[in-house]
Amino acid sequence: MGQTATQKIIAMHAGVDNVSAGDLVMANVDLMLANDVTAPVAIREFNKTGLPLFDKDKICFVLDHFTPNKDIASAEQCKCVREFSKTENIKKFYDVGTMGIEHALLPEQGHIAPSIFVIGADSHTCTYGALGCFSTGVGSTDLAVAMATGKMWVKVPDAIKINIKNSLNPYVSGKDVILNIIGRLGVDGASYASLEFFGNIGALSIDDRFTICNMAVECGAKNAFFPVDNITKEYLKDKISNINCGLCSDSDAEYKLTLDVDLAEIRPTVACPHLPSNVKDASALHDVKLDQVVIGSCTNGRISDLKAANEILKGKKVKKGLRVIITPATQEIYLEALRLGYIENFIKAGAVVSTPTCGCCLGGHTGILASGEVCLSTTNRNFVGRMGHKDSLIYLASPAVAAASALTGYILSPEEVIK
Repeated sequence: MGQTATQKIIAMHAGVDNVSAGDLVMANVDLMLANDVTAPVAIREFNKTGLPLFDKDKICFVLDHFTPNKDIASAEQCKCVREFSKTENIKKFYDVGTMGIEHALLPEQGHIAPSIFVIGADSHTCTYGALGCFSTGVGSTDLAVAMATGKMWVKVPDAIKINIKNSLNPYVSGKDVILNIIGRLGVDGASYASLEFFGNIGALSIDDRFTICNMAVECGAKNAFFPVDNITKEYLKDKISNINCGLCSDSDAEYKLTLDVDLAEIRPTVACPHLPSNVKDASALHDVKLDQVVIGSCTNGRISDLKAANEILKGKKVKKGLRVIITPATQEIYLEALRLGYIENFIKAGAVVSTPTCGCCLGGHTGILASGEVCLSTTNRNFVGRMGHKDSLIYLASPAVAAASALTGYILSPEEVIK
């Protein structure tokens, strides 16, 4: 039996010829990531081992969840990471002024390449599969062991084949695609499986792919994977040298499920409270009155996302009384948005533009919801209490849907406000 691309990458890093779903193997890790929430735990557990770092150049710390520090507790968390990084001379350390939202920052900075093995103490580490690598979230203690040994055990996942056909309609993006997939699979339909994408993947931009892989974990997936193509190579050409062709699945690889996705049939989509799988057509939610709109996060804070929002908000005003928060995912994205005039347009429209941070997404800071408030967000989770009070409501959507809805204060599809 042939192997999937994910199985091939795991086998390569485990030093064996092949693996099968369900195998437990010890794999060599190419890159390990943690943030200001998870790194302090990993550092404390690593220090208990009494061992030196396996390879400081394979460690990346990004202070993005509660930074700039929101309170004394978060300041102490960040202090721990800053001091450890200084003592150990961690080169891939990103703090206020250089940091960005980790899952946008690492690819941007050239830390991700095809076929590498990445672990991160953050569940959305699966984002990097968009570039043809294996990447998955782990616990802080697993990360601590990898910091000391350079290895991590992994159970080889089953695989789900996603066949892509046709092309996206206007105002439809990768966010709508992954919400539709999660809606079909359910929040546990891909539990501990690899989502592998085939077919007309050229119809999806690299940012679409990042968004799709980012939310793979929301249907339970261990990881997601797009094979390397010309779109991947174009994105990577100025970021890394010696771009390899990556690994592809064998034609006789085994999949536990095959899902056909017709891009032409996908409409602007919204996930309703309190699950990412509770999806509906955006045009069917006109009666949902909003208190807040959020555009950003590791899911949808890239320049193409800001461009989509700008095309709708430019020269217009957001609904009076509605709070609209826009967060570029990295400093480079922020600067590009400034050069393109997006930031000025957002502010003139009545939105506030935040420094790069995860704060709003996880209910950490910059946008906490009060009891009974309703938010439409381009983030990745709408669980009870995710962005604030347990009695608040969160709807998930694309930047285009979020921007269009910001004009009226009610959820609607972009074509309903585009003249």
